[in-house]
Amino acid sequence: MSGIHPSAIIEEGAVLGQNVTVGPFAFVGKNAKIGDNTVIKNGACIYNHTTIGSDCEIGSFTVLGEMPQSIGHDKSQKVELIIGDRNQIKEYVLISLGTHNSHKKTVIGNDNYIMAYCHIGHDCVVGNGNIMANATNIGGHVEIGNKNVFGAMTAVHQFVKLGSYCMFGGASAVTQDIPPFVLAEGNRADVRGLNLIGLKRNFGSEAVKELKTTYRILFRSGRAIKEAAAQLLEQNPGDFTKQMCEFIIASKRGIPYDHKKDDDDAK
Repeated sequence: MSGIHPSAIIEEGAVLGQNVTVGPFAFVGKNAKIGDNTVIKNGACIYNHTTIGSDCEIGSFTVLGEMPQSIGHDKSQKVELIIGDRNQIKEYVLISLGTHNSHKKTVIGNDNYIMAYCHIGHDCVVGNGNIMANATNIGGHVEIGNKNVFGAMTAVHQFVKLGSYCMFGGASAVTQDIPPFVLAEGNRADVRGLNLIGLKRNFGSEAVKELKTTYRILFRSGRAIKEAAAQLLEQNPGDFTKQMCEFIIASKRGIPYDHKKDDDDAK
């Protein structure tokens, strides 16, 4: 353990790994666990049953593991915030604990980059490699896949489920489920096309070719989207198509799509 500033408050019972740095006036509560090589900058507060993995960076005045913003939560119950490895969480971010009547924990995966003023609500499950630009707000009980990019001031409604490798335009208001591999934007947010930049960067031209065909069948054929997805699955499709179709069929909040706003450049 190294780099603990004299003004930092580390309560008895907190567990700090090797080479942890805690800056001036930071606070680490008695039930917190901090992994090796993690840096907690000045004024950050780590409360309650919060676990942070290795090689993370916690920005100034960030608050992690505070009680959930839920009126009905029973504060006597043990609930948790679990954060994985190599996450960069910038200034003034707020991530809440879970609630006693749901998952009982909020979970953040690995390698996420969460910019200043973001909020992630209680009982959320966030995957790996996501980028949330400034002031992204995620309501409670939201499930987020991997390697999504959120434009600044995106707001996601509670209980929404988001796939992987999506792009969300800045200031979007996301109130329904968004399948993987797509671009969504607007207030209210609609699926506008494929996330071509993300697909080319992560998977290459064959994936793009497969998903262009899939997208046209699902979103431009005029058929009900769940019906189209079910028919595609019967044809033993490729893995990318299968992921998108299974997500659509399982959606409980519906998939938002307005063909009048369709972006032909994203197909």
